[in-house]
Amino acid sequence: MEAQVLLDKYFETAFSAPDGVKKLRELILSLAMQGKLVPQDPSDQPASELLKEIEAEKERLVKKEGLKTSAQTYINQDEKYIETPKSWEYCRLGNLAKFIDYRGKTPMKVDSGIPLITAKNIRFGFINREPYEYITEEEYKKWMTRGFPKIGDLLFTTEAPLGNVAIIDIKERFALAQRVICLQLHKPDIATFVKLLMMSNIFQEQLSNNATGMTAKGIKASRLKEIPILLPPLAEQYRIVEKIDRLMEQCDRLEKLRKEHHQKRLIIHTAARDRLLNATDQKSLNQSWNFIQNNFGELYSVKENVSELRKIILQLAVMGKLVPQDPNDPPASELLNLIENQAKKLIDKKQLKKGQITKDSKNIHTNINIPLSWMWVKGIDLFFITKLAGFEYTEYIKLLDHGAIPVIRAQNVRPFRLDTQNLKYIDLKTSSLLDRCALVKKSLLITFIGAGIGDVALFNFKERWHLAPNVAKIEPFTNCEDLINLNYFLYFLNSPIGKNEIFKHLKSTAQPSISMGTIRDINYPVPPLPEQCRIVEKVDQLMKMCDQVEQQIEQSTDKRSKLLNAILSNIQ
Repeated sequence: MEAQVLLDKYFETAFSAPDGVKKLRELILSLAMQGKLVPQDPSDQPASELLKEIEAEKERLVKKEGLKTSAQTYINQDEKYIETPKSWEYCRLGNLAKFIDYRGKTPMKVDSGIPLITAKNIRFGFINREPYEYITEEEYKKWMTRGFPKIGDLLFTTEAPLGNVAIIDIKERFALAQRVICLQLHKPDIATFVKLLMMSNIFQEQLSNNATGMTAKGIKASRLKEIPILLPPLAEQYRIVEKIDRLMEQCDRLEKLRKEHHQKRLIIHTAARDRLLNATDQKSLNQSWNFIQNNFGELYSVKENVSELRKIILQLAVMGKLVPQDPNDPPASELLNLIENQAKKLIDKKQLKKGQITKDSKNIHTNINIPLSWMWVKGIDLFFITKLAGFEYTEYIKLLDHGAIPVIRAQNVRPFRLDTQNLKYIDLKTSSLLDRCALVKKSLLITFIGAGIGDVALFNFKERWHLAPNVAKIEPFTNCEDLINLNYFLYFLNSPIGKNEIFKHLKSTAQPSISMGTIRDINYPVPPLPEQCRIVEKVDQLMKMCDQVEQQIEQSTDKRSKLLNAILSNIQ
């Protein structure tokens, strides 16, 4: 099937499938390089004659300029990786062009002067002048001794990134950095076709097969020049290039439509979110929810928006807008009095220092409005908050050793949950010295330095665990466990408002950290206990819905991808 028909017929499939436009572009190039994009014309001069002209020019350059770039002429049958029309020919890249290869140390850069084109400037099919880099006139004369790139030549990246190719369209003088090879074709007329060929998956696969290296793959010029490539008759090359240009323009329009559609969805979603979060009464709140529900399929057809929906749910929950208030609930002030009275009994004991409870902490002012029955409270008045201090684990033991006790490190703390993979363990003797930072009941854990800083998870194991030096615990005071719903506070600390509280005094050092003072100073919006429970129940319900939506998106995405892949594989 001709690519034009394919594009028209499967427009919607390519539009909705992930990377659909990208795959159409790849298909167009693949069909072109197999001789399937445009029909062959028997009146065309065959590619064998074109190769004779190229060989003659090469021989002239050998005699006149001492050209050294060349490759083997014979191509084995097993090197011919696809079948081609009879009028096409295989040849090696090194016999089509002079290679200008600047290997070695990159010249000294300055703020202005002669432009330096590096591998970072060569993109897939075009040159991007950013980042702008320069060398001096003196350095240019010392450096540019292997040849001068000119308009119409090809620039090819040999490493980091490997395989980008573009035609030079720079009129001014410029220097060429390492990891870029300039191909000065013996017949400039074939430059555009060769560029498109080198961009195709057919060539890129050959490139990958000849590359070396583990972390960053690269290719040596000596191997690059030996790669066989395909050449159609020159007249057919022109027709192929013209057809590719037209089809790529259609892909550009398709891509533009996708971006506009995505942008429109983002704008609508942002407006819906703002209406919801800024609703001042129940009527406007209900109207905002109804808008989201009526447009749910359009707004939440991508995972990114579902992730945003989770944030909206949490933010509404901790602003008192997710579930209605019940006038029969005892206000949060009574709850706080109970916690305060219980906490005062702990003065001079391990959990609470004398003078920790302060009346001022109950008169916190923030820019977040909460229901009248709620209160803003500092963490120090709600929880026992501590970390492992003055001690370093010098030796871990194995899980199978007697009495092995798990240690929670920063890498184990994830938003909402603990990752119990790759745990470390300490022995009973070490554990007995660390009662203050032991984990023995339901608590919140927060990473205050290192990877995952600010992540908050719930600890809910019956067995004894321990903190590592980069994780703090937020634990209900003794005998106050039944006075709070810890899951509500977990949701708050993972909400956008909670994150702002966590990072409000972030220390900007080489390794950013959150001080224990900041953790103790976090302001919590505290609802009545029955409302805390209703909020947790509603959030759990809505988060399960988000899970289901994400699963549906994955299934739908996978289905569209498989459909497009099946279509494209049948065409090729």
